[in-house]
Amino acid sequence: MSRIRAAFWDPTGSRYSIPTFPWRMAPPHLLTLRQLTAEGLRPGGQDVQAQILWRSRRHGASGVRASYLYDIRLALPKRPMTPAKWTALAKANAARRRCPSCGLDAGFVLSRYADTCTTCHHQRADARTETAA
Repeated sequence: MSRIRAAFWDPTGSRYSIPTFPWRMAPPHLLTLRQLTAEGLRPGGQDVQAQILWRSRRHGASGVRASYLYDIRLALPKRPMTPAKWTALAKANAARRRCPSCGLDAGFVLSRYADTCTTCHHQRADARTETAA
């Protein structure tokens, strides 16, 4: 085991207060939130059971990074979407597609930068160039 991996090897939790493992060395019954979601599970109220630490040279996030792990044996199935939740989600997505200037459905999610449909955005830009000229 390399020195970096050995620095993050703490399965008892004596150094980091919770069991800590290097990258790709966690026991198979401990999963991240994304892995639980892919399995159709949720943590179900359990606390973080362990963590993975690794060194990162990623731009803007250099240093030590962490990922928290949950026990799959304590996880519960994800709650299914109810018809009311589907309706609320559809309304929220429709609101993101509606242009606040003309009130029409743009057919795509409007950019936060422009905040209007392309037609209204170009009309506003044309009006600005005409007044400037």
